[in-house]
Amino acid sequence: MAQLPSSDLNALDARAREIFREIVEAYLTTGEPVGSRTLSKLGGVGLSAASIRNTMADLAQLGLLDAPHAMAGRRPTQIGLRFFVDSLLQLGDVPEDEKREIDARIARAGSNPQDVMGAASELLSGLAGGAGLVVTPERDAPIRHAEIVSIGAGQALLVLVFEDNQIENRVLATPADLPPTALIEAANFLNARFKGKTLNDIRSEASAALSRDRAALDQAAAKLIESGLVEWSGEDPTAGRSLIVRGRANLLADPQALADLELARRLFDDLEKTRELIQVLDLAKAGEAVRVFIGSENPLFSLSGSSLIVAPYMNAERRVVGALGVIGPTRLNYARVIPVVDYTARAVGRVLESERKRGT
Repeated sequence: MAQLPSSDLNALDARAREIFREIVEAYLTTGEPVGSRTLSKLGGVGLSAASIRNTMADLAQLGLLDAPHAMAGRRPTQIGLRFFVDSLLQLGDVPEDEKREIDARIARAGSNPQDVMGAASELLSGLAGGAGLVVTPERDAPIRHAEIVSIGAGQALLVLVFEDNQIENRVLATPADLPPTALIEAANFLNARFKGKTLNDIRSEASAALSRDRAALDQAAAKLIESGLVEWSGEDPTAGRSLIVRGRANLLADPQALADLELARRLFDDLEKTRELIQVLDLAKAGEAVRVFIGSENPLFSLSGSSLIVAPYMNAERRVVGALGVIGPTRLNYARVIPVVDYTARAVGRVLESERKRGT
């Protein structure tokens, strides 16, 4: 993560910090570079245009500001935005009417987790002005039943039925000449060994169970089980989870996106990389706080110049099970979006907890 050396930060006096804060806030509002004359007219700094210009030059030398061309004003660099978010940003609370809207819309989604996550993604896109992203949680309900059915040459469908009545389908690659008896034997094995266990249980027990019983299994069934367990046990960290994206059109409302359609195209391409996006959002699961990725701090979006604000959400046992957030231009309104993302994550957690209590 790019950042200024602490010695350079200490060199910034109160006046330089205030001028820098004014520049960033003006840029985040308008999306346009800010000139010294414009800044002097705002009245908050109380300095002449010449004095402001000298300070802006010092800030540029530190790497906090740059200019798109020689005659333009200044705008914050990625390093500058990181410094602003970490050191100068003043976060407010989510307005009470927005809290009520978030709570109501998530509650109206009902008890289906997919519907709850879809509602969260949609309201984030509306309230934050970017695209809303939500990774659905990994199942933590026990398995009630497993079934494997052929869906054509070279493919079978693993159907998982959970104790909370949710169903997941996962496609498995199979030999083209796989006999029907192998499907039945594989399903019987899975139900005998793993019925009543959660995906976390299966993850830790799968390899040992298959090794122990491989000799008693038909060779074709054993290979099918091995393939199924890779999907079922979560060796792919994104298996069995989905990414919900709402509000892509909001990303084109930014004047900078329209001015540089290549950047917009790259961002839309990145949003199609479901597995990579899930892994990026999973970075938020390492802690309980909102995380902010600006520009190239996130390798997935390094070419599109975007910012991602993401927060984890928890289940009733206070275990982090997923993440949600907003992606948009680097000139997102961080002071507004960060609290909205944080509150929405907590609202989703409350719904998950209430559904658990209702089901017990």
